[in-house]
Amino acid sequence: MESSLRNRLTFGPMMLAGLFLLLWLDEEIQRWTRGWMQRTYGGQGGVGGVGLMVLLVLILPLAVQEITVLFTAERVRPYRGIAASGCALLMVHAFLTQFPPFQKIAASTLAFIIVFIMLFAALRRAWAKQTEDAIHRIAGTVLATLYLGGLAWFLMAIRVKHSQGPHDFHGTTWTILSILLMVKFTDIGAYFGGRAFGRHKLIPWLSPGKTWEGLFFGLFTAGLVGAACAPWIPHVTWIKGFFFGVVIGGIGQLGDLLESMMKRDAEVKDSGALVPGFGGILDIIDSPLVAAPFAYLLFSLF
Repeated sequence: MESSLRNRLTFGPMMLAGLFLLLWLDEEIQRWTRGWMQRTYGGQGGVGGVGLMVLLVLILPLAVQEITVLFTAERVRPYRGIAASGCALLMVHAFLTQFPPFQKIAASTLAFIIVFIMLFAALRRAWAKQTEDAIHRIAGTVLATLYLGGLAWFLMAIRVKHSQGPHDFHGTTWTILSILLMVKFTDIGAYFGGRAFGRHKLIPWLSPGKTWEGLFFGLFTAGLVGAACAPWIPHVTWIKGFFFGVVIGGIGQLGDLLESMMKRDAEVKDSGALVPGFGGILDIIDSPLVAAPFAYLLFSLF
């Protein structure tokens, strides 16, 4: 336990620093391209999300590899190359939604990407002249693509979102960073709150280390982080930020439980061992991925 905590305290800040640098470059690219966007499309913002898209395109194939290992335990074997390509296409699709000409065909191209992933998986099985496990192969490929790429699509969509009306939000790198902080500080608050006051198990058969007391402290911590981030998020007051933190942090915990269920089924402790103290890429991004569509909805409605 102490070794795991030490690794988390070592590699956690390193990953956060790397993320800060990448998002800073992302913001700089948007600033550099602001004039071009204004001349070309008449918009007020530049090209956003380049850094985030590069990050997701790099890490999602690693997550596909890890989720394939989990699925294989139950004879569900996704085609990794097809699923990774599908994730990359979904990231590019979300990135392109900020450009007015693409917005006209955004819905149809999104549908085509999903359908083509299914068809390519079927053609891949047909190329091998095999029908055995075809359903497992196709279903696993589509599920891996939608679970990783489909949910990550919302992170990209939040980043590139531009204000188009009085009730529309404007995506910034700080918006993305605040969501990640809300989710991860839920884990931190739950860990220390659970160790200090944990008495009642949350779901002992699934995640024996989690307690109701830890969950309460985690959500409260996420609310405080949301309130602290509010001044840097357009159109978000500190009260709204606290509410966002509690909701987004809570949904993130559900994402963690979802992965815990898959790992229990596969009888593994972590999805991988890439990052000491954290496990695999999937162990790091599972909560933000599930929280992303709910964050998009909250920022759109309130």
